Amino acid sequence: MPRWLPRALVLALALYSCFLLGNWAFHQLIGLLVNILLAFFLALAIEPAVGRMAARGMRRGLATFLVFFGVLIFSVGFVVLLGSMLAGQIVDMVENFPKYLDSLINWINVNFHTELSRVEVQDSVLSSDWLQKYVQNSAAGVLDVSATVLGGLFRLLTIFLFSFYFAADGPRLRRALCSVLPPARQTEVLRAWEIAVDKTGGYLYSRGLMALISGVAHFILFEILDVPYAPALAVWVGLVSQFIPTIGTYLAGALPMLIAFTVNPWYALWVLCFVVIYQQFENYLLQPKLTSKTVDIHPAVAFGSVIAGTALLGVVGALIAIPAVATLQAFLGAYVKRYDVTDDPRVHGHRRYGEAVVARLQKALHHKKEASSSEES
Repeated sequence: MPRWLPRALVLALALYSCFLLGNWAFHQLIGLLVNILLAFFLALAIEPAVGRMAARGMRRGLATFLVFFGVLIFSVGFVVLLGSMLAGQIVDMVENFPKYLDSLINWINVNFHTELSRVEVQDSVLSSDWLQKYVQNSAAGVLDVSATVLGGLFRLLTIFLFSFYFAADGPRLRRALCSVLPPARQTEVLRAWEIAVDKTGGYLYSRGLMALISGVAHFILFEILDVPYAPALAVWVGLVSQFIPTIGTYLAGALPMLIAFTVNPWYALWVLCFVVIYQQFENYLLQPKLTSKTVDIHPAVAFGSVIAGTALLGVVGALIAIPAVATLQAFLGAYVKRYDVTDDPRVHGHRRYGEAVVARLQKALHHKKEASSSEES
């Protein structure tokens, strides 16, 4: 047996063991890594505000705390306002539920020539098997829901702690990162950091603008339908639909549908139709144009990046996909060598004219070849 074979086997086993250990550690820490990534982009988003306050002489730690405190106050106030509004509407809906049920039963009896009564419907619903199973599953799932809520709160706290560190100690973090790199690489890293801040700010600006447009459009609808709490509902639809990816649209539309149902059940259908139509308008017309202008990426690239981000990291990937791709595109654009495009009609899409030019050139070359062959003969 060759002398190098035992050492090669030991080295191969060691490398394979390290790979298994690294793979296990990565899967165990994937949640923490995703939280750190989301915290980093959150720190990039508040970096302009923190930087302006620090430039005026305020300590970065205090500036970061004030920014987070302002966001927290706004979020808590908004949630409390919507919670009180929703509680009042639920109470009204429960009190008026028999009236809604009677009107629905009368409509069914008139249009389908049936003889239903509210007592029969209530007895059939209360004695149904699916309702009993639903109550049992809901009672058993209370513990799971509580654990999910506590886990979500802990994850949110982790994200805010990391983002506070990234924003408050941003200069120290950049110095620590640049200290292990040569001067040429330090310039590239700092430039990439600056581009990431600009693109993340542009992405948030576009989202805020779309939230404003969405809120105004839904406010007009709520006012026309005379839905109560129209301003608060419009703000809810605008913020939730833009800053909660994937399921934000459905969460945003559910609350105004519920409130509209307490006014008139048909109004809930009108709200649903408007939400669906406006979502298509936003996805295919409004969002691509605003994103291409503020983040400076092609609408198709923006759409594809959101799909890819969702496939890789779920909701977090959908949220950070566009600023990440915009940062990468802007950074690589400085190192990609570009050339002047030839003045060919086919570049502008004039395929037929280009084919005609090529045909004439081929014909001229053919005649020239024939003339040269005749002269030689």
